[in-house]
Amino acid sequence: MKRLILGLATAAAVFAAPAAALADSPQHLVDSATLSIEDMMGGSEGTQAQEFLRRAKAVVVCPNIFRAGLIFGGEGGGCVLSARGADGSWSDPAFYSLGSGSFGFQAGVQNAEVMMMVMTNGGLNALLNSQFKFGADAGLTVATLGAGVNGSMSTALDADIISFSKTQGLYGGISLQGSVLSNNSGAEQAYYGNVADARDIVVSLQGSNQGATPLKETLARFGG
Repeated sequence: MKRLILGLATAAAVFAAPAAALADSPQHLVDSATLSIEDMMGGSEGTQAQEFLRRAKAVVVCPNIFRAGLIFGGEGGGCVLSARGADGSWSDPAFYSLGSGSFGFQAGVQNAEVMMMVMTNGGLNALLNSQFKFGADAGLTVATLGAGVNGSMSTALDADIISFSKTQGLYGGISLQGSVLSNNSGAEQAYYGNVADARDIVVSLQGSNQGATPLKETLARFGG
């Protein structure tokens, strides 16, 4: 019984981490996303990912997705979305949270940096809805790149969204299947003031915050 209680307490502490990550201030999330882009675009695999980023309509960066499993599993973290304008520049970010749950015999803890390159207008429109569940829309194709990204290039050429992740921990990788990407309007209001929604921020360019300048400059450097 003591072991069961200890296990449940450990699980509760583990699953509190994603909630804490989502509670980060908007500026902290933007700064963390900027550092993640720097980190993920380095090395040979990062060079390949830059090719997709240069052609992307938009990008979602999730700098710290925390995933844990102890019979019950779950993952979560904050994300930012920036879209490319007609002149090639990148927008100020909209704010999102990524979360999912699973059940099964599993054990492990993992932190992951995730970048989703949105290659089509259809993919961007789907993400600009208040909530998007990966794998639920049969009309959209989501490709996952990770270890061996070079071998996955051909399968991702026609994808609407391309996910590229860098992970550490006991899991072998991270899958977005079944995950839900939800707009965080509260963070947007805190960051910009009176802004209607994510579409107004990244498409109509109604959001502006000087704190996002390093993020946009970093995207421009790696994404053209």
